[in-house]
Amino acid sequence: MLQFRAKTPFNNIAQDSLFTLFTKRFGLGYRFLSLLCQPENMVLDSKAYTKLVQTAAKSRSAVLGKLAHGHMIKSSFKPCLFLVNNLLNMYCKCGELGFARQLFDRMPERNIISFNSLISGYRQVGFHEQAMGLFLEARDYNLKLDKYTYAGAFGFCGERCDLGLGKLLHGLVVVYGLAHQGFFINLLIDMYCKCGKLDLAMSLFDRSNKKDQVSWNSLISGYVRVGAVKETLNLLAKMHRDCLKLSTYALGSALRACCLNLNEGSMDKGMAIHCYAAKLGMEFDIVVGTALLDMYAKNGSLKESIKLFSLMPGKNVVTYNAMISGFLQMDDITDEASSEALKLFIDMQRRGLEPSPSTFSAVLKACSATQTLEYGKQIHALICKNNFQSDEFIGSALIELYALMGSTEDGMQCFVSTTKQDIASWTSIIDCHVQNEQLESAFDLFRQLFSSRIRPEEYTVSLMLSACADFAASSSGEQIQGYAIKSGIDAFTSVKTSSISMYAKSGNMPLANKIFTEVKNPDVATYSAMISSLAQHGFASDALNVFEALKTSGFKLNQQTFLGVLIACCHGGLVTQGMNYFQSMKNDYGINPNEKHFTCLVDLLGRTGKLADAEKLILSSGYQDHPVMWRALLSSCRVYNYSVIGKRVAERLMELDPEASGSYVLLHNIYNESGVNSSAAEVREVMRDRGIRKEPALSWILIGQEAHSFAVADSSHPSSQMIYAMLQQQLETMNNVDFIDDTLVYACSAT
Repeated sequence: MLQFRAKTPFNNIAQDSLFTLFTKRFGLGYRFLSLLCQPENMVLDSKAYTKLVQTAAKSRSAVLGKLAHGHMIKSSFKPCLFLVNNLLNMYCKCGELGFARQLFDRMPERNIISFNSLISGYRQVGFHEQAMGLFLEARDYNLKLDKYTYAGAFGFCGERCDLGLGKLLHGLVVVYGLAHQGFFINLLIDMYCKCGKLDLAMSLFDRSNKKDQVSWNSLISGYVRVGAVKETLNLLAKMHRDCLKLSTYALGSALRACCLNLNEGSMDKGMAIHCYAAKLGMEFDIVVGTALLDMYAKNGSLKESIKLFSLMPGKNVVTYNAMISGFLQMDDITDEASSEALKLFIDMQRRGLEPSPSTFSAVLKACSATQTLEYGKQIHALICKNNFQSDEFIGSALIELYALMGSTEDGMQCFVSTTKQDIASWTSIIDCHVQNEQLESAFDLFRQLFSSRIRPEEYTVSLMLSACADFAASSSGEQIQGYAIKSGIDAFTSVKTSSISMYAKSGNMPLANKIFTEVKNPDVATYSAMISSLAQHGFASDALNVFEALKTSGFKLNQQTFLGVLIACCHGGLVTQGMNYFQSMKNDYGINPNEKHFTCLVDLLGRTGKLADAEKLILSSGYQDHPVMWRALLSSCRVYNYSVIGKRVAERLMELDPEASGSYVLLHNIYNESGVNSSAAEVREVMRDRGIRKEPALSWILIGQEAHSFAVADSSHPSSQMIYAMLQQQLETMNNVDFIDDTLVYACSAT
């Protein structure tokens, strides 16, 4: 092995030759830099240090860059401004923005390149506020700003949707005579698109005589962002008519547009673009091919996605991510789909592809959907190994996983460890507490969200409204709806949908119906919520009328929609119609029923006394191991006092769920009401032998934001002594007052 002991500087030729030798032979200067760590170090000049730093930046190796920087400090070398700017660029490209900022702050001299390097570094990681601060600082230095400096400022305006500041910057560009340059026109188009001002972006685009691919792509991307599918496709057609070569980016954006509004026409448009891409020979391009398989998956054609994926050469991480997500697009993710997604995850690792944060987010979703929680923990360990635990998207997926496990503590730990706590992370941790019935904690987090100066989005408000509906906290729900109206979030369809469910569950159907009629752009979720609300309150014919209106709207029906329809038929006793809708669901719409749909059908048959048919349906459904269906049939057996089937069903239930007290109680009541007292006594004896106790019913009252629950003979409440004292006082008061039976008064008035 070569050994160097040189205290005097090498000449330039020797340094260049040595660096070239070790770079070619040992790769990226590792061996060369190891020589710097020898006890007696070489002394290098500015040119050699520059090559080392540039190599580290190119290879994104912070270790190599830090070794070179450390050697400069150790040897008391004074770098020039050019070398310091290279160091700054190296730290930014390696993601070491803390070191970059320290270096920048200690620079005795700075030029516009220094500012641009750090601005670019901040933009790469999404720190747009810091980039904007540097832009203002550069102006204070009276430096001549160039296009890269302005790019950071316009990026801030676009990400923050700050139209006012964007217009001020636009004016500044005009004043300095830069507005006619193609680069600045593209920056302005992109900024106005991100701010939602498509009219201003289109005006700039039409007036420009320097339109290039970036201009077209920026405008197409802007229309996709606001969900303007028709305008996106029209722009793509115009681009084609102007004899411009359609880029992979433009075709990919158009295909993404076909996924925004999933109606019957979106698939036809996507297939037309597919044909055009095939004609151009771009069908298996990585960008276009990935967008195609994503489009087919989101439109329900998973077989086409799988076929495209199998034919695509040179698949990368993005392609795998799209296919993994494709298996998870369905409303009710099956065990089979989850298994296929996990197989792809294993396959991509075997091929040597490094999973990205998007990969882990999708895989965690698969674990959560099928509740393979132990496998989810293993994925969490792999995430920590890859140092992705601070990613906000992964953090949200982990919170969802631990919410299903009932561990709000682990969910909070994942939330706290997330570096960038955005609205998605806040919403996930609030949802975690809602799922685990910790409503008070959910409200506390909702208040903390406001104090963090992050504006709640429509999904967060929808979640809180749904929580208020589930916990009968209608007064809190009204306050949240008031905030939604005041902030303008109430205009979102998802918020309107949650408001419908909240008022319906609190029994206020007139207000729920009023909100439904006010929704300007109802989607399938809105219709489904209204159908379910009407069904739950016994308005079967009204629910079916809403369903018929939904069928003519062109929306793609889903499992939740048919669940509401079957509930309506069940409550209305419409056996024939219910069976017809169930068959139509499978045959006409290709929607596979789950255990909830079969349970509705069993309940429908049971309510009308067709108990034998209901039992046959359970046995042929494929869900015969789900206790909920047997429990629905057992309830019907009690209504009709049918002890023969009831006994058989109860025994099956006791096998499937031996700890559930409800099955024993129902069977006991069937025997008791049929006059078979001996059998009823046997059921009670079995319950005693197995240690089965009927869970006491709970009542609760909401005081402020805290829910207080009570059970019979319960003394666990901290104020139980005061409560029982007040109850005793009320009982004594009632004993001293003569009450008149209301039923007797009514009977006397009627006669």
